[in-house]
Amino acid sequence: MGNGRQRLDDLAGVAGGFASVLAGLRDEVRAMGRSGAEEMVRRLEVAKQEEVEAAMELARRATERAEALEARVEALEAAVAALSSRP
Repeated sequence: MGNGRQRLDDLAGVAGGFASVLAGLRDEVRAMGRSGAEEMVRRLEVAKQEEVEAAMELARRATERAEALEARVEALEAAVAALSSRP
């Protein structure tokens, strides 16, 4: 009967070790999941930052072009006014 008890104790030890391994694996999977999620968020932040920078560059170019066109219109208006004021 002592032999059966020893087997149960051994089995309980193996089961305890297995449970410990499973807990470790669970923690490892959670850590990998968090790491993967954090990496995904970093990638999204980079993508968003690149999109914002691209939009800012487009806005800068549009502003420059609008300013250039405004200067041309003012020059044309001045030329028209000068021509209109001639006798």
